[in-house]
Amino acid sequence: MHNQTVVVLDFGGQYKELIARRVRECGVYSVIKPGDTPVEELLKLNPIGFITTGGPASVYEETSPHCSPELFTCGVPVLGICYGMQLMTWTLGGKVSSASVSEYGPTAAAFETDAVLFDGLDTLQTVLMSHTDFVSEPPAGFRITARTADCPVAAIECPDKKLYGVQFHPEVVHTKDGTKIIRKFLYDVCGAAGDYTMDDYIERTVKSIREQVGDSKVILGLSGGVDSSVAAALISKAIGENLTCIFVDHGFMRKNEALEVKNAFRDMPLKLIQLDESERFLSALKGVTDPETKRKTIGRLFIDSFCDEAERIGGADFLAQGTIYPDIIESGNSKAATIKSHHNVGGLPRDIGFKGLVEPLRGLFKDEVRKVGTMLGLPSYLVNRQPFPGPGLAIRVIGELTREKLDLLRDADLIFREELENSGEQASQYFAALTNMRSVGVMGDGRTYDYAVVLRAVVTGDFMTAEYARLSHELLSKVSKRITNEVKGINRVLFDITDKPPATIELE
Repeated sequence: MHNQTVVVLDFGGQYKELIARRVRECGVYSVIKPGDTPVEELLKLNPIGFITTGGPASVYEETSPHCSPELFTCGVPVLGICYGMQLMTWTLGGKVSSASVSEYGPTAAAFETDAVLFDGLDTLQTVLMSHTDFVSEPPAGFRITARTADCPVAAIECPDKKLYGVQFHPEVVHTKDGTKIIRKFLYDVCGAAGDYTMDDYIERTVKSIREQVGDSKVILGLSGGVDSSVAAALISKAIGENLTCIFVDHGFMRKNEALEVKNAFRDMPLKLIQLDESERFLSALKGVTDPETKRKTIGRLFIDSFCDEAERIGGADFLAQGTIYPDIIESGNSKAATIKSHHNVGGLPRDIGFKGLVEPLRGLFKDEVRKVGTMLGLPSYLVNRQPFPGPGLAIRVIGELTREKLDLLRDADLIFREELENSGEQASQYFAALTNMRSVGVMGDGRTYDYAVVLRAVVTGDFMTAEYARLSHELLSKVSKRITNEVKGINRVLFDITDKPPATIELE
């Protein structure tokens, strides 16, 4: 990227992706790096600003994550959020202490509206607090710019050094003017030009694909989901007929989905090959119960299928995927925690059998992918389709996979999706998952010992954080009755009311 860049330094905070996304919403490109990345390496990115994230540790503990002290003296503006503010304070000689009263959730704060970040905002604000430590003494040269009833130092600033800190989380919707605060840091402090747009991204990416691929042939694993569909449209724009799309039916698709994918791309100018590899995948996963092993096995099998088909059609030098930025982050690296290995990242084998990977979306968040798809002319029903993971139902069946379990889940999942869509109630993503638990029930005066299914529905704008959808009891009751009456082998229906975090959207 040749855009101005803000680097988000990760210290273990749950909202690092959301911070990066908020920056991009303001028209500034952002990347996430481990918090202990050497400053000299960070400066090679020519950043206009740094944002340090929250985290669960205490800065005064020996094992807590720290950054190079030069981060705060290199002349690049820094915004410290939560732990990031405490780290700035501790590093520069201030004091951080354990709070006598911890603050969690929406909290009333009083702002000094002559402060750089709060200029023009209301004096009294609702902000999201989540901390057990607090800045008890700011570093020399800093002034206090916000307070709450239980936190005397809720924000600090030192404009001369271009250093700012907030104890609360401006990146979440619970903070009333959070995006405005981030925007003020970007434009009033960092001097952002707002040069990051999706038009610019498309233009640069098309050029980059042409430079990478040249006249070579490319095959793309097309699932029919948002990411792979947009990747197909973007690569097709760059290289036209040199792209061949391969839809691998691994046997873990939702009910009728293979036919739906085929019909969705029937009238598009794409070369599409459809393969039934269900027996291959199911056989390889027999007896596998560990979610990470499932994902990595599926990743390897996808590559095997693509290589076999590439050879059959006369060869291809590059493999294309719809990998997006959250896939990269969640799959971890040498320093960051692995949340789960996405089949197309951590699940890939070392030798993929191709000259290289083409991943035009690997720098984008989900909402940006949808924007690109719309700009490229993809139909709304594809662009706005709810996400479906590459491993499919394999990670929605807890424990070992069998055809019986998959068929049970397909039927239950279809009922849930049908009823929710017909109800008019709203959710960003919704599906059923089959647990590995069996329980006693009674049907027709007879005893049953069958599986329990979990309904999962979330509301989110970015799929990095999510709240469970507040579906009505009337809808849930209707779904439960239909599933237990129509799907033989399921006698109990549960509803997952866990947000992300602490949970992920998928169960495995």
